[in-house]
Amino acid sequence: MTRRSVALVIHQGVQALDLTGPMDVFAEANGFVAPDQGYDLVVVGPDRAPLRASNGLMLIPDRGFSEAAQRFQTALVAGGPQLPDQPRDARMSAWLTDWAVKAERYGSICTGAFALGRAGLLDGKMATTHWENAARLAQMFPRARVEADRIFLRDGALVTSAGVTAGIDLALALVAEDHGRDVALACARRLVVAAQRQGGQSQFSPHLIPHSPPGSPLARVQAHVQAHMQEPLPVDRLAEIAGTSPRSLARMFTAELALTPHEFVEGVRIDYARNLLEATDKPLKVIAFECGFGGAEQMRVVFQKRLGVSPAAYRGSFRPESPALAR
Repeated sequence: MTRRSVALVIHQGVQALDLTGPMDVFAEANGFVAPDQGYDLVVVGPDRAPLRASNGLMLIPDRGFSEAAQRFQTALVAGGPQLPDQPRDARMSAWLTDWAVKAERYGSICTGAFALGRAGLLDGKMATTHWENAARLAQMFPRARVEADRIFLRDGALVTSAGVTAGIDLALALVAEDHGRDVALACARRLVVAAQRQGGQSQFSPHLIPHSPPGSPLARVQAHVQAHMQEPLPVDRLAEIAGTSPRSLARMFTAELALTPHEFVEGVRIDYARNLLEATDKPLKVIAFECGFGGAEQMRVVFQKRLGVSPAAYRGSFRPESPALAR
């Protein structure tokens, strides 16, 4: 077998984790496969000049577009917070249409989908991107079929992922395609991530809830819920903590967080339960109690409703099939 070449395209303002997350997955995979079956990683940019990532990190491409005129096995465009607002990059679009499409698999991480769209590579294709930008992607490229609630998506040779860390999910899926699920699980364990997150992007909404200004009524409620999630948390009690009426509290939650108080409480409990499922071997009934669910069955119902997956299946994402690769 021959080694697999992976091109990762970057640009000014790239999201560093969109690049380094997938790179770390492929690099970890090299430690679990034969040397002639591993990955050769190439960072491609407009030229070899340093580029500054959105977090301030300076990145130096291995090759410019003119030097990367070859057929890669995989070619992925990393996203960036400002990429949806940037004008079409003619050099990037030309490279994508000349070379990326010749790869066995080509696509994007996060908002990198906008670069694909500007190159005409989403027309007639299913694609996904960061949940916050999905509606805009669909509006800008109406010939694409945008799936807003997918972690990653494959449509033929085209592969796209949701926001930021979902690039890790996509890379793990590609490793599983190339080398089998055990290798992907081994990589996931080394990186302390889920090998295959189930459900859609909506499962991460607890992490995406904006924090209210310190000292505000909603901030007091948020802090109380996180500190007392084992207790019953009816809206009357939360309104008392906020110093307002239940109806006013509901209006504040809806206006500031686009959530009801009940949805917020449920989200916090799910978030804490996920962490326990990922990091511990505690029985489901113990986790349900610690997170304030009435019992394991209620936790299962809430998980299925909100995340599209059961707690047991979610935990199973972290359990390898081969003991040898779990070391």
